[in-house]
Amino acid sequence: MAHALIVDDDPDVVDWLQEVARMEGFTVARAHSIREARIELGRQRPDVLLTDLRLPDGEGIELVRELDKPEATEVIIVTGHATVDSAVAALRAGASDYLVKPADLDRVQAVLRHAKKTSALQHEIGELREELRKLGRFGRILGSSPRMQVLYDQLTRVAPTSATVMLIGESGTGKELAAATVHELSRRRDSSFLPLNCGAVAPQLIESELFGHERGSFTGADRQHKGFFERANGGTIFLDEITEMPMELQVKLLRVLETGTVLRVGGTQTIASDVRVICATNREPEKAVADGKLREDLYHRLNVFPIRLPPLRDRGTDIEQLAQFFLDDLNKKESTNKTFSRDALVRLYQHPWPGNVRELKNYVQRTYIMADDVIEFDVAVSEAAPKQDDGTTITIRVGTPLEEVERRVTMATLAYCGHVKRKAAEILGVSLKTLYNRLETYTGKEVEAEAKDEAVGAQD
Repeated sequence: MAHALIVDDDPDVVDWLQEVARMEGFTVARAHSIREARIELGRQRPDVLLTDLRLPDGEGIELVRELDKPEATEVIIVTGHATVDSAVAALRAGASDYLVKPADLDRVQAVLRHAKKTSALQHEIGELREELRKLGRFGRILGSSPRMQVLYDQLTRVAPTSATVMLIGESGTGKELAAATVHELSRRRDSSFLPLNCGAVAPQLIESELFGHERGSFTGADRQHKGFFERANGGTIFLDEITEMPMELQVKLLRVLETGTVLRVGGTQTIASDVRVICATNREPEKAVADGKLREDLYHRLNVFPIRLPPLRDRGTDIEQLAQFFLDDLNKKESTNKTFSRDALVRLYQHPWPGNVRELKNYVQRTYIMADDVIEFDVAVSEAAPKQDDGTTITIRVGTPLEEVERRVTMATLAYCGHVKRKAAEILGVSLKTLYNRLETYTGKEVEAEAKDEAVGAQD
């Protein structure tokens, strides 16, 4: 039977939490101080630890450091002393959630139900991890390089928990695949996994997509609409390009994460939502905070467990393994038996792959179409790498401000792509919207007029 340890100096709070825990099938141990909690930890490792932040003889978060197997215990901070600093400290120390008193019954029950499944799921994932290590893959992700082994270990640890995850990596490194893998290896795997690219949805529509809207709440709202947080109840939401979310919406997202409830646009009744959030960005999060693209309080709430995805150029023989995997898939679908030439495989390692796995997959598909039986090296790939004296290199002096470096690299890349903005955005590893925002900053309203002219020309 799953075991819970409840630590709080308020007997009424302990009584209430104990009753809820027993209703959910837990055995319960009680403590009113750090000292009493240590005694209980010595007797039995809890599957879930619910502790107040401030106790008579110390901070409840100290108990996390004393757990025998921290990864096997869900740690939930339940406190009436809620501040941004205390929340950040608790999450960084290893707490998987942070509830404000008076705690919501539905949220407490959801935490306890999830914790019951953690131990069995971690054992299952451990066995799966060892089995798949030999095959060079984990979940939906393929690769056996040392950098990928580190990634797999991180996914193994975080998947069974309820912690929010921030995936950081260049465009094309497989952030959505990593998010889907976390979901499929979690206790939420039987519920929905809903991805949303925050940079691909118009700012005025993101709120409705996430939280839903009531009929008549705005022009065109002719029916009630359930948002992602309702549709994914019990499951996982993946928010890609989180730094592209409008700042005013980031405030509302933070509130949803803290309260576990959503309010539809135009609605008056809050709706409980038990959802795990995984987000991703191709920016450096700290820089996005400094640049005003990401709220600091939201960053700390999302950055409970950050994971960096390595670029393809740092993954060694994974390049060949991935290329062969994509080719095998095409051969199977088309009933062919095409192969790479030795020269093609050698040249694969010489290309920098700025578009990472996505670029490699497109390359294999293109060369497969053009080849007869043996795939030779694609000239288009070799020409994609900068060459001397072709106008694609720039010189930057040491000490040049980062803003100026970004501007010069962006403009040089745009010129290299023949001013095709979509291609430039792909090479730079940013969204098209981000590129337009940069150009607007550099050249003001002239870019906006140019964009309109391009759109008119495309229609002609």
